[in-house]
Amino acid sequence: MFLNISLSILFALLMLGVVLVIVYDNGDSGRKLAWLIVIAVLPILGLVLYLLIGINWRSHYIYNFRHRRTASIIEKETTPALEAFLNSKAPLSGIREEYRSFSDLLSRNYARLTSGNSFEIITSGRRKLELLLEDLVGAKEYIHMEYFHFGNDEGSRAIREVLMRKAREGVKVRFLYENIGNFPIPGRYYYAMRKAGVEVVRFRQPLMHILNFISTINSRNHRKIVVIDGRIGYTGGMNINNHYFFKWRDTHLRLMGDAVAMLQGIFLDSWLTSGGEIDRLYPEYFPQRETSVAPAFPDGGRVFSDKAVQIVADEPDGIWPIIKMSYEWVFTNARKYIYLQTPYFVPPEPVLEAMKMAALSGVDVRLMVPAKVDTILMGPANRSFFGECLDAGIRIYERGGEFNHSKTFVLDDYISQIGSANMDMRSFDINYEVNSYIFDEETAIYNKEIFLKELDNCREVTPEIWSKRHWYNLLAEKVMRLFAPVL
Repeated sequence: MFLNISLSILFALLMLGVVLVIVYDNGDSGRKLAWLIVIAVLPILGLVLYLLIGINWRSHYIYNFRHRRTASIIEKETTPALEAFLNSKAPLSGIREEYRSFSDLLSRNYARLTSGNSFEIITSGRRKLELLLEDLVGAKEYIHMEYFHFGNDEGSRAIREVLMRKAREGVKVRFLYENIGNFPIPGRYYYAMRKAGVEVVRFRQPLMHILNFISTINSRNHRKIVVIDGRIGYTGGMNINNHYFFKWRDTHLRLMGDAVAMLQGIFLDSWLTSGGEIDRLYPEYFPQRETSVAPAFPDGGRVFSDKAVQIVADEPDGIWPIIKMSYEWVFTNARKYIYLQTPYFVPPEPVLEAMKMAALSGVDVRLMVPAKVDTILMGPANRSFFGECLDAGIRIYERGGEFNHSKTFVLDDYISQIGSANMDMRSFDINYEVNSYIFDEETAIYNKEIFLKELDNCREVTPEIWSKRHWYNLLAEKVMRLFAPVL
């Protein structure tokens, strides 16, 4: 009896403590209310789930502590020139005056604006596979790769073989993989890479201690980054597997210029905080851009040159959810149009309100999502927001055919974004993401044309069509909307 009473008191105190943590959290009110409902309905399961995946760890001391290793190395080894390049406030004279405040916002996560960049916008998985294989084969000093998912299929194994061959040739190959995202991949897959000389590290080493395990079990490293010899970079929405190479539609970037140094800094921070080692002084991983030499781009794609690009890494480690704020900013400041693509549309309330406000103000807001998504829950979750978006005048398109995994937007013929972040709470507050923002009219018009061409594969969801959906679809949407803040 005494034991039962003691356990009941302890459980009640734990419940009270968790409720107080939720109430005192500065996060989204809808998300907090959803967790309170889950815990009230399913006390034990709700409590366990909250401890594992519900706590808001943004700016928590555990994360700050883990970044100290990178900070210490930079402090000891950096040069004044590199310090000025990576951390100083970039001159904003190269972009339009009305967008300088936006660039200033993006820079709050140590993401300076860079100029003089060249890039190719990749919308074909086959094209990415061909380009990446060619660039990997040409690597002279090192290859750095950081991926949410690296598959065990034909395309992935082709890249894996090149990585192992380059390592045997003496090229330093560092490969950082996301633990949960690659759970189905057997250990022997990575063992063969290590045996060949590839340095393989699991992101954040989640079994180091229980607090670290709890704090990271729900945080995925959703980034896609490649840096080759400090001069060629890849980033965007495409992972490494056959779905992206041969089956799905996605958008990616191949970059040359100072923006590659930003990708390098993001990779090295992830690498070092996850336990990886480097074999040279930190500044040596940031070669100066050779402006006298024209960037080399393989034939077959359109190359954009001398462009301003801002690479923004967002993570629960940071104080400010910059990628989420970037969506709020563009919806608030768009004047003519904003066209968006995302596979998962579960926006937090502030983003949704800003999106509706833009449409109600006369901005042409268009949203493209897949007609069929890759997970059973996300279909009704996406559609649970359609009604109020349509009421506000937002035009919604469901794309048929291959699954569109792109995460992009373009607005007012000037700003383009291509990245890894979806329009959902997970990408905005929980995951490690990286997005690229391009300030350029030529690029924006090109991306707008891509979006408009994609409409040929879409069915527009009109208010008339929406009003005729089945009752069971409506019920599924309403249920999924309750859980939207915790998806």
